[in-house]
Amino acid sequence: MRPMLQACLNGGRGRDAAPRVPITPEDLAADAVAVIAAGADELHVHPRDAAGRETLAPEDVAAALDAIRAAVPDIPVGIGTGAWIAPGGRKRHAHIQGWTVLPDFVSVNLCEADAPDVMEMMYARGIEVEAGVWSLPDARRLTHEIPQSEVLRVLIEMQDWPGARARTEAALVIEHLKASGWRRPILLHGLDRSAWACLSEAAQRRLDTRIGFEDCLTLPDGRPAPDNASLVAAAASVIASGGGA
Repeated sequence: MRPMLQACLNGGRGRDAAPRVPITPEDLAADAVAVIAAGADELHVHPRDAAGRETLAPEDVAAALDAIRAAVPDIPVGIGTGAWIAPGGRKRHAHIQGWTVLPDFVSVNLCEADAPDVMEMMYARGIEVEAGVWSLPDARRLTHEIPQSEVLRVLIEMQDWPGARARTEAALVIEHLKASGWRRPILLHGLDRSAWACLSEAAQRRLDTRIGFEDCLTLPDGRPAPDNASLVAAAASVIASGGGA
């Protein structure tokens, strides 16, 4: 069985980054259909408000999730919960607690002070948690503070670094998890310069991975990606080759 491939459709990027970054619920639904056809297994999205800004407001989360699920029933859909999303920090908890339509999972960043609290809110509502680990200190916090039984998977998120550095940093995190007795699934991915290096590393290690406009704007050969489906198709090809180009 091949590793799981998740499509991360937009993140915080706008159309100034790429003309086909999906913003509205209708955009997200159309992209969902396209990326599933291209080989994605799951979706990760950042809902937007009427002005196109990232939001966790219940009505905007519901609109995005309803549109996606109408377009691709039975496909798991997750959303980000980053502390930068307005109104920011703990103030966003009221939005999260007010959700009327629930995602299948959320990503929670261990570098954020309120990560355990956000996770507790998710557990209480039956929402699975991807534990976002950006660094070795994040991994140590995860293994020291969070029971692995409460984590769907570890989301190792390498930053916008040269590929060789990202691979090295990812290896340190993976080794720490193994040494700590963690056996939860791992999804390894990168950002911009590290995106394709991390995806290749994930394929070689048989780890889950992800790709989409949230993570990068270019294809493996450096050409601008016209849309999310082209990124997913390229990623599926890399995975099928075992990590080769």
